[in-house]
Amino acid sequence: MKRKIAVISTSRADYGHLYWPLKDLSAREDIDLSIIAIAAHLSPEFGRTIGEMERDGFKNILPVECLLSSDTDVGMAKTIGVATLGFADLLGRLRPDLMLLIADRYELLAPASVALALRIPIAHIEGGEISQGAIDDAVRNALTKMSHVHFTATESSRLRVLAMGEEPWRVHRSGAPSLDHLRRQVLPSRHEIQDKLKLDLDQRVIVVAYHPVTIARDTTREAGALFQALGRIADQILFCFPNADAGSRELIDRAADFCQQHLSARVFVNLSHLDYWSLLKNSAMLIGNSSSGIMETASLQLPTVNVGFRQAGRERPLNVIDAEPDVESILAAVEKARSPAFLQSLAGMSNPYGDGQASQVITQVLTSVPLGEALLTKRPVPLNPVSPSNPVSASNPDSPSRRAQR
Repeated sequence: MKRKIAVISTSRADYGHLYWPLKDLSAREDIDLSIIAIAAHLSPEFGRTIGEMERDGFKNILPVECLLSSDTDVGMAKTIGVATLGFADLLGRLRPDLMLLIADRYELLAPASVALALRIPIAHIEGGEISQGAIDDAVRNALTKMSHVHFTATESSRLRVLAMGEEPWRVHRSGAPSLDHLRRQVLPSRHEIQDKLKLDLDQRVIVVAYHPVTIARDTTREAGALFQALGRIADQILFCFPNADAGSRELIDRAADFCQQHLSARVFVNLSHLDYWSLLKNSAMLIGNSSSGIMETASLQLPTVNVGFRQAGRERPLNVIDAEPDVESILAAVEKARSPAFLQSLAGMSNPYGDGQASQVITQVLTSVPLGEALLTKRPVPLNPVSPSNPVSASNPDSPSRRAQR
């Protein structure tokens, strides 16, 4: 009997992370793989990137329409509801042995909830991270507790998942699977990416990846300072489309207006994962508040200016410079990122988010973990007594006392 695995992808962003796990799972003769494409993947406004999966040769791609044409938090909430109805029908028919999710998109609450009701075990990639400035943080933690197998990007994240009460045998440090591209594929050359994207790479390039700050009632309240700062930078500015969150259309419109006023600026709706990596490799820096700036750019030793509150709490590599959502703070961070001393300090740095071998770990575990009630039934972690003098349980692996022991 083949093991049936369903993998959920919401957009171009997480597809880039899932590409190599999908490739490795699809190559296995003992795996019956289904790819469920939802949300922005099916939206013409966001490039209808389900077509990219098809061009990459993947089979059995199943769509679930759910993304409302909206730019509000109410639209986000209704999208979860529509997705839940679609997944109830699809997963009720499909009944996979395992379902794989990645990261923290709010749409993923729908398949996770349906899988819980249908007793379908969930495997989750990149739990244990922190991003206090986005609802993603709560979504990620909810998905962790609803999941039965965990693949974390860093050691700190692994310890944090254990601290949430997950049994150690369920938690595996894999690294971030997006980094597998650098080890397993050849990126387009400087000349190739310049011709494909119609760029002039003789002019310094800054990539901007900026998303709504979804924990805030006004999700674009920090964007004004960013666009003002960018207006004072003479370099070539290249915007990547934001996530499909409340406020994304405002950011898209502001980027379009910026490009009308600055002839060297461009907006890219969608870039393939290899084109995106090649663009980063040939850029001077990344500016924004995307997890890509935290998790991925370190592998290229690329200076990154992280703006504002969205990624607060996430583990920082050496190449990340934090800036307040203030024009002068952003410009000071840009100047530091350009400085020879800072660039020299990045030589030989390592990326705490992995070494490009995540897919091997993920595939090995997914194809061998026991199924059935043994996987579905979680055993509670024993609690040590808590006293007034020691308010932190010693069973918490991320507590100060346990860190001191290590």
